[in-house]
Amino acid sequence: MPIRIQADLPAIEVLESENIFVMTHERANVQDIRPLKIAILNLMPTKIETETQLLRLLGNSPLQVDVELLHTATHISKNTSSYHLNTFYKTFSDVKEEKFDGLIITGAPVEQLPFEEVDYWDEMCQIMEWSKDHVYSVLHICWGAQAGLYYHYGIPKYPLPEKLSGIYNHTVLNPYHPLMLAVSDLAGLHIVASQDGRQIFVTGHAEYDRDTLAKEYFRDVNKGLHPKVPYHYFPDDDDTKTPPFTWRSNAHLLVANWLNYYVYQQTPYDFLQGESQQP
Repeated sequence: MPIRIQADLPAIEVLESENIFVMTHERANVQDIRPLKIAILNLMPTKIETETQLLRLLGNSPLQVDVELLHTATHISKNTSSYHLNTFYKTFSDVKEEKFDGLIITGAPVEQLPFEEVDYWDEMCQIMEWSKDHVYSVLHICWGAQAGLYYHYGIPKYPLPEKLSGIYNHTVLNPYHPLMLAVSDLAGLHIVASQDGRQIFVTGHAEYDRDTLAKEYFRDVNKGLHPKVPYHYFPDDDDTKTPPFTWRSNAHLLVANWLNYYVYQQTPYDFLQGESQQP
């Protein structure tokens, strides 16, 4: 089944070339189907790349998904044109009276700042508070997971002496959990969820493309930051070699399971019209 997005979003051309079923709003309006309403709060500087990555995962599902892209009003993007944001994005004030089946909060390159010093932190807090009774299940990614754990549970982040980057093996903590809660001896906690499944936290970037981590690595190299070669990423730790795309199937399964077990199967049919209902 398709994801439903605006007809001229740049991601459409890429997704259609990969046989991801994309449906425009115009075509979807003639179908008598209630799609899942999923909002994406995109905090990444590379917004178009992140849109494509997340829409690819949302589109690889038998469920019809209606996507709303959001950006923070209290932060001016330096890497995405105002035309793109004004055309394809809304802000929290535009949607705060609406309800959504799911919300994805992405990562952001602000991991070294205290939460309260992030220029859009107050807006983030408003959105996370609003999500408690306007969103059925929230998927937090990377810094978004750190922010969510801190806001909802008071769990602080613990700065490391150097950047942790790479591909890590994980131990499954609960093999019967629909999202496979997992932890790594080297990288720490990876996937954790509230007991009711309405708050999901993923500390890494399963949505990344094959070369996204390489781009970040070479960016840091060019800045003179002398980063370590990402762990278990480049073959033989040789950054001239192409990384294998070993996590792609895991990423698709993770998002598909979230959509199925914690959004589609759990959201009351009339959730978008009625009051929030705890499972």
